Amino acid sequence: MFVLYEEDGAFKAGTILADNEATLQVENTHGKRVKLKRANVLLEFREPAPAELLTRADTDAEALDVEFLWEVCGDDEFAFADFAAEYQGRTPSAVESAAVLLRLHSAPIWFHRKGKGRFRKAPADILQAALAGLEKKRQQAAAIEHMRAELVAGRLPPELAALLPQALYRPDRNRPEIKALEAACVDSGLSAARLLLGCGALASSHDFHYNRFLFEHFPEGTAFPVVEPAALPQALPRAEVAAFSIDDASTTEIDDAFSVTPRAEGGWRIGIHIAAPALGFARGSGLDAVARRRLSTVYMPGSKITMLPDEVVQTFTLAEGRDCPAVSLYLDVTPGLAIVGEESRVEAVPIVANLRHHDIEPVFNDETVHAGLPDFQWKQELSLLWDLATVLEAGRGKAGGNEDRIDFGFSVDWNVDTADGPGHVSISRRLRGSPMDKLVAELMIYANMTWGKLLDASGIPGLYRAQGGGKVRMTTVAAPHEGLGVDCYAWSSSPLRRYVDLVNQWQIISVLQGTPPAFAPKSAELMAAMRDFELTYAEYAEFQRGMERYWCLRWLRQHGRGEVEATVLRENVVRLTEIPLVFRMPSLPLQIPGSRVKLFIERTDLLDVEVEARFVQTLAEPDPEAETETGFGFL
Repeated sequence: MFVLYEEDGAFKAGTILADNEATLQVENTHGKRVKLKRANVLLEFREPAPAELLTRADTDAEALDVEFLWEVCGDDEFAFADFAAEYQGRTPSAVESAAVLLRLHSAPIWFHRKGKGRFRKAPADILQAALAGLEKKRQQAAAIEHMRAELVAGRLPPELAALLPQALYRPDRNRPEIKALEAACVDSGLSAARLLLGCGALASSHDFHYNRFLFEHFPEGTAFPVVEPAALPQALPRAEVAAFSIDDASTTEIDDAFSVTPRAEGGWRIGIHIAAPALGFARGSGLDAVARRRLSTVYMPGSKITMLPDEVVQTFTLAEGRDCPAVSLYLDVTPGLAIVGEESRVEAVPIVANLRHHDIEPVFNDETVHAGLPDFQWKQELSLLWDLATVLEAGRGKAGGNEDRIDFGFSVDWNVDTADGPGHVSISRRLRGSPMDKLVAELMIYANMTWGKLLDASGIPGLYRAQGGGKVRMTTVAAPHEGLGVDCYAWSSSPLRRYVDLVNQWQIISVLQGTPPAFAPKSAELMAAMRDFELTYAEYAEFQRGMERYWCLRWLRQHGRGEVEATVLRENVVRLTEIPLVFRMPSLPLQIPGSRVKLFIERTDLLDVEVEARFVQTLAEPDPEAETETGFGFL
């Protein structure tokens, strides 16, 4: 005798070795002996052999029409053997009974299991809903397969194009489009970004990084909402000065300018003038909401995302040929460059010139300020401001220190296409701490220190940057900044670019005009703005560093660089000489920090922003008596 039984969800057959009434000893088709309860036996038969039964029953079950079985079946619960007899119209063979069992078991949508070998037909409404769901799954599977095939073939399915940002940066793996993308990635052996780049979903690798930043920080896009425009303040007193700004050629948000006016009693009156958008809109306005949400202008090589709309920037930027609203700090300076008086004002300042670095630096640089400036229009003013900046720097106890460091500037010509997509990058070098840099930096430090003290003395809260024990933090209380060597430091000089500066400018104007401050003491909103700014500003800076690293790789590829020179910063970390690219070289032989080495660039990856290089030779070891520069940059 043979038996058909169910074990672990599968149907098996075997030969009875011993019948103990309640239990059976059975040897299955694989020679394994098992002990069965008689209640688990579904069918006893004498022929055919167990293995043959299963083979023939599988074949016959495929021929049975499930829909017909459902139609001829009664509504009550039934045993498969009884149904097989009814279906055949006679006593069925073991193979016929097993075939019915296998077919009923394989169609759970049509027949619901009610026990071992027992079933009940699905109600019509439930069956229709289940069949509809099954058809939906079938169509979805077909759609997934179609999209997968399109992606593998290098074509972007329109369904996926509509979900591109989410697919790349925050995929929902329950969506069929994402399932197709993941399947295509497995088939092609490529990451999602590389696959989509190859399908033309991204114009270039640059878009992958830039769009990720927008997805995370500007999910609604970079366009500004419609808000009430800024109002240009009227009836401001006009300053009797001729102010000029000093900025890079690409600067459009001109926040600061300077003026030099001779004093009748000797010496000069030095003006530090800061653009005053805080006069154009108030806290709580639509423009404030925009600036509060963005918190800072985002900078990156070749582009930027401004904190304020262009029309606001153009209204309040210190543009040449206009009288511009400004908050001014005047310093009365003796011929010996001693500051004997200070005054802050809210006024309209005539801007007579926007000086640009590339025009001024050839005549105003480290060499010319020491050897003697040549004749040019702004010689007297710049010379005086340079001398004053030197005195201010020394007064902070910070004279010198950065002149041997290099700053790198990035510019991207988007009208030029390269093999890696639109954009031809140029990277320029200039010494940090040049006379122009020091002049602007020192006067800004002095203004931020002075206005920080003004707020503190007036009992009006502001946002300060403080440093103690090497740690820089933001605070609403005036505190020393040890790194700068000042008693307090309130960012106030870039209100067109940073929300912190805009907040401080509202507070400063309230002191100067005797009006209630925008933020009262112990303001929870002020604390929240400070915390949000710190986090957001750090994220923006990290993005800028990442994009500078990306463009460094583009520069290497653009110039077809193989061999390059680098400086060893520490252990296996190097920085290239020509560009500010810092990376690890696990294969670098042990070198003294500061050594110059020659490397060969073997691979650059614009999506992962990685570079691999091979050590070629040591060019020079550092002078042991010289100070070793331990580097800047990013990993």
